[in-house]
Amino acid sequence: MHALNTSAAPAHLSRAQPDFAAIKAKQQATWASGDFSVIGTTLQLVGESLAEAIDIRAGERVLDVAAGNGNATLAAARRFARVTSTDYVPALLERGRERADAERADVVFKVADAEDLPFDDACFDVVLSTFGAMFTPDHTRPAREMLRVVRDGGRIGLANWTPEGFIGQLFKVIGAYVPPPAGMQSPALWGTEPHLVALFGCEAVDIRCERKLFNFRYRSSMHWIQVFRDFYGPTHRAFAALEPARQIELEGEIVHLLERMNVAGPSSLVVPSEYLEVVILKR
Repeated sequence: MHALNTSAAPAHLSRAQPDFAAIKAKQQATWASGDFSVIGTTLQLVGESLAEAIDIRAGERVLDVAAGNGNATLAAARRFARVTSTDYVPALLERGRERADAERADVVFKVADAEDLPFDDACFDVVLSTFGAMFTPDHTRPAREMLRVVRDGGRIGLANWTPEGFIGQLFKVIGAYVPPPAGMQSPALWGTEPHLVALFGCEAVDIRCERKLFNFRYRSSMHWIQVFRDFYGPTHRAFAALEPARQIELEGEIVHLLERMNVAGPSSLVVPSEYLEVVILKR
């Protein structure tokens, strides 16, 4: 883990502005398609690691932003924090609620947009987001909102896929078949230290980043394809947008990527995917 020089943040993120409202509407429909909770549950280890990295204490007020089905939410609740779990897809929040109920965890669930959080200033000790805020169309807004709702001296914890890792490379493969809207920044930028400094450095006394690996474990490449095509919104929508011949081509490229990164040999699939674990201390 290493600390970043927050004074090095650029003055602004300069770029022609796309139609964020239209993009967000499409993204919301994308994440509501399939059933991300099937995949989200497999990522629970990331939430537990982040909860330890950010040192969640019992009784702290914790907000999980773009929580999906609640991995960071449950990790914080297991440490007896007072947790509010938010997402703009109600069905995913319901999956999180089911998990919390099963564990008898006392969690507040609220439909909320990461770019416009319905909370007062400085009302949380800790704000978390695992593979969530990074997918917002306007990167500056969720960063500004997370900084706004966390108290002075509070912490923001993030887990973001890196551009170099498996998911970052998957984004590039899919983007070649279904290009993102013009002017959109890649979500994988959230997995780079300079971009985080640009987003958070103006109000951070410290930003600590550690590159970590999450292992996708499936029976085979085709098993991974089946699960992600059925349940992961971006992949589900990408295949649906293509003609059958192009679907076959995309499937082939993803299989090639999976096999190239598989460390398990021919009998199974284990694909390490790099992500950036981030702890930000607000000044």
